[in-house]
Amino acid sequence: MTEEIVPQEQIDLILEAAHLAPSGIGLQPYKIIVITSPEIKKQILPIAMNQAPVTESSHLLVFAVWDQYTEQRIDHVFDHLTAMRNAEPDTYERQRNFSKVFFSNKSAEENFHHAAKQAHIALGFAVIAAASLGLDTTPMEGFNAAELDKFLDLPAQGLKSSMLLAVGYRDNENDWNLKNKKVRKPIEEFVTYL
Repeated sequence: MTEEIVPQEQIDLILEAAHLAPSGIGLQPYKIIVITSPEIKKQILPIAMNQAPVTESSHLLVFAVWDQYTEQRIDHVFDHLTAMRNAEPDTYERQRNFSKVFFSNKSAEENFHHAAKQAHIALGFAVIAAASLGLDTTPMEGFNAAELDKFLDLPAQGLKSSMLLAVGYRDNENDWNLKNKKVRKPIEEFVTYL
């Protein structure tokens, strides 16, 4: 990436795509932290295994997920839904109660993995939105999550980091992989029809 700054309007479109992504029961158990400060990105660089896109990006997005599904968080989501749709108070009670029972029967680790999967759906939408704008992205799972959580004070917010997404302009001159043919496993190994 070139370190050139992406206009905020384009970042807003990427964030809106992630915001509108579907999530299980509509809970959106995640938050996106947008980092633009070169100094903060430099501090994150060693936490993220010195991956160059961290500092070369225009914007570094941290997908942070709920550390636990709580009744308060679930109530907050359904109260907001009810208010935004001007619905009767009991309209979403079945889904609200299902959510509370379902997640209360899971361990904290199972809930974290569920929330992370939901955040990864939003990350996918962000990647596609960025590509439609002609921007490059680098999703990164290779980082010390505990260290990043501490650095960003995520535990105080009831959050844990799950993925990073670097967003920026392609460096056409220095991208060693740009001229290489894109290779994935053969489609017949990738897709099975039944």
